[in-house]
Amino acid sequence: MANKNELVNDTADREIITTRLLNAPRELVFEAFTKPEHVAKWWGPDGFATTTHEMDVKPGGVWRFMMRGPDGTDYPNKIVYIEVVKPERLVYKHTGDDDNEDEYFQVVVTFEAQGDKTNLTMRAIFKTAAELERVVKEHGAIEGAIQTINHLETYLISMPVG
Repeated sequence: MANKNELVNDTADREIITTRLLNAPRELVFEAFTKPEHVAKWWGPDGFATTTHEMDVKPGGVWRFMMRGPDGTDYPNKIVYIEVVKPERLVYKHTGDDDNEDEYFQVVVTFEAQGDKTNLTMRAIFKTAAELERVVKEHGAIEGAIQTINHLETYLISMPVG
């Protein structure tokens, strides 16, 4: 069986890793990721709005949402949760917006407590290096991921607890 370092190396050419030390406890950060009323306030790159139609955060559960771009274009999205370990980890696959289960990419989100802060790591893993290159070039995926986490960081400052 391959060790952990070998597994990381196997995906290095086809993944985007976004990390940030957030000034909030991991339980709060996890809640921001898993409650539709919070996600609507921060999810997406600059100028995008997110409307959740369904969110069931459990293994096999689905999150269906619409992202509206700054130009008014709607982008339907569907996420299927694979693993949910509150408040430590989420693993999900991003699929087509219909009932087609073809996976576009998989995301592993880890929430590591560091005192009263959270080290957030998001790893988006694509099927091929070519697919990663395409989404970076056509959709600005790296900058979009950074902008999304910037929004989360800002939202956490005033996020209502509960």
